[in-house]
Amino acid sequence: MCVCEGGEREMAHSFLSGEFNDENVSETSGLDLSLSAMACYPRPPYLPTFDSNAVSWILPFSDDTRDAKRMRRSSSLVESIRSNNSSLYSGGSSICRSISTNILNSIPKLHFRDHIWTYTQRYLAAEAVEEAASEAMINADEGGNEEEGNADGMRLVQLLIACAEAVACRDKSHASALLSELRSNALVFGSSFQRVASCFVQGLTDRLSLVQPLGAVGFVPTMNIMDIASDKKEEALRLVYEICPHIRFGHFVANNAILEAFEGESFVHVVDLGMTLGLSHGHQWRRLIESLAERAGKAPSRLRITGVGLCVDRFRIIGDELKEYAKDMGINLEFSAVESNLENLRPEDIKINEGEVLVVNSILQLHCVVKESRGALNSVLQIVHELSPKVLVLVEQDSSHNGPFFLGRFMEALHYYSAIFDSLDAMLPKYDTRRAKMEQFYFAEEIKNIVSCEGPARVERHERVYQWRRRMSRAGFQAAPIKMMAQAKQWLVKNKVCDGYTVVEEKGCLVLGWKSKPIIAASCWKCLINSSQ
Repeated sequence: MCVCEGGEREMAHSFLSGEFNDENVSETSGLDLSLSAMACYPRPPYLPTFDSNAVSWILPFSDDTRDAKRMRRSSSLVESIRSNNSSLYSGGSSICRSISTNILNSIPKLHFRDHIWTYTQRYLAAEAVEEAASEAMINADEGGNEEEGNADGMRLVQLLIACAEAVACRDKSHASALLSELRSNALVFGSSFQRVASCFVQGLTDRLSLVQPLGAVGFVPTMNIMDIASDKKEEALRLVYEICPHIRFGHFVANNAILEAFEGESFVHVVDLGMTLGLSHGHQWRRLIESLAERAGKAPSRLRITGVGLCVDRFRIIGDELKEYAKDMGINLEFSAVESNLENLRPEDIKINEGEVLVVNSILQLHCVVKESRGALNSVLQIVHELSPKVLVLVEQDSSHNGPFFLGRFMEALHYYSAIFDSLDAMLPKYDTRRAKMEQFYFAEEIKNIVSCEGPARVERHERVYQWRRRMSRAGFQAAPIKMMAQAKQWLVKNKVCDGYTVVEEKGCLVLGWKSKPIIAASCWKCLINSSQ
């Protein structure tokens, strides 16, 4: 990342001004992205569109921001748009043309996929702003003046994006002033967008405090996401599991895939990566044990579960509870724990008995080992491949929070978590403390990690389904389509999941979304065995 992240500032201006001229595509050169990035989100049906003048006032950056010493350029694209907007289309702006020519001459030649990626990102950024603004409008206090509420909501969107730009450019004085105003407007018990904004304010504050002065490179180390008090994190995770359908949906799809893999087998083994973040009581495996005991035919002679992670004491407690539960259900269960994080896992750590069928289960785990170098994830997938499981079940957040640009990640995260907070509005009353706990001690921790952290400290590196498909294919896995749309829809009804949640199939994957915004994706993979192995 460049010292001033100047390229991001140009991208933010062009995103929000809606200008799609080729001269600004230069900001995206060198990205390792494919044409599959053309798959844009559909505009959520509950969102209105801006009128013709709305976009022009979303981001009126101050002269102080434009003239800050951190940027070395002779003219601002936004100033050119304001002074002669039509010239960008007619080619009449010689200044912009000259600047763009200099930029193009200073960078490598672009590929067509870079153009496509840029246009896609601009669309997503504009959509994120639109959703954020709409949420602020929709959730304005019902008893207040509607026009005033809309203006306040748009102002909050303005401030958030302007602050993100100032933080990206390391303009501490301007960012601090914006943060001060944001704190008075982003309320923890306000509208859904005010609440999500409060989480982003925390992340921007942390990032601003950690960046080094202009002229230095990189970021000082930041705290890890797990540094939050463990009891609060545990309670928040429990509430997310009980109230939100995200994790339970992942468990449901995973267990159905596992049951299919275990059909007719006597000795079966599940390797659980992370044990679903250490969620108490082993909910996923209780449901699996019930299904194995209740299904037609003979139950397996032995079920083995191996939990992989650093919380082995917690895992063993869960394992003891599961063994008692399995005994009552007539299932012979063996449980073992491997004390290792995923990056240090070795094939010999997993004990495989002869004649047993192996399945690997990963619920919201693998994104934590997606690093810039890709080596960590490739290493984990290689180990899983060496174990030769009958199936690998992968459940991950379906969003692009691992892009190369901070502002791009910020916009994508704003879009994603605005949808989640909107769903919480529909499920819980305004002043419900359970909602505050989930938002502040679970989702806010993810947001802060995405916004404030860099390098190894940034572990919430969520990616889209098509990106996982590419990664898995390169690691020697082949997609095993999940054919259970009818069961998934029945599950939503049976579990009384809030109206607004939807399930769609995307090239063999099942995606749970809120009002057409993807939230969680579940997929299954089988090992490809080539002749050289």
